[in-house]
Amino acid sequence: MSHAYPVPAARHRAEAVLTRSRFVCTLTRTSIAADAQAFIREINTEFANATHNCWAYVAGPPGDMNQVGMSDDGEPHGTAGRPMLTVLLHSGVGEIAAVVTRYYGVTKLGTGGLVKAYSGAVQLALATLPLATRVDYTRLRITIPYPSVTVAQQLLSAHAAEVLEDTWAVDVTFVVQVPRESRDALVDALRDATRGDARIDSPD
Repeated sequence: MSHAYPVPAARHRAEAVLTRSRFVCTLTRTSIAADAQAFIREINTEFANATHNCWAYVAGPPGDMNQVGMSDDGEPHGTAGRPMLTVLLHSGVGEIAAVVTRYYGVTKLGTGGLVKAYSGAVQLALATLPLATRVDYTRLRITIPYPSVTVAQQLLSAHAAEVLEDTWAVDVTFVVQVPRESRDALVDALRDATRGDARIDSPD
């Protein structure tokens, strides 16, 4: 299973008008539920005069149901938060929260129209959302003899490992962070290159 996945690179907003109702969708990255709730409060303050501020979030990998939330914020039950959450869960984007702000435009949309409007607003914003890649890192402490330093540094670079600390004593010790997907390959490569002389453990 991949530990890297797309996440919002920045806060993003898109707007649509449907039968005179104005729908403003704001998306942002939220890694934990507390961040999502803080974002929702912020948008509620920004659009305090709106008719509704409906929301949904997925605070985890794409499609993950462990940390999700949603609210219709006064719209008929199931017409806003649930459709928004469904779009987020199927978007392929992780750690994402959405608030759709509605300014009522006189004409009633009906339940089907509301579902289409709220899900459509999220889809519209997702279509132009700038993305980044979230990479899951793990840390290693690597101790090696001096003759192996050069090859070890080459292997660290080849496996996208970043040196966080280095200590040069009787042996050389590096504390590094490495993408979790590359951890086992790096450990095997270091042990092969040093003929088993590398001592590797977790500093945590």
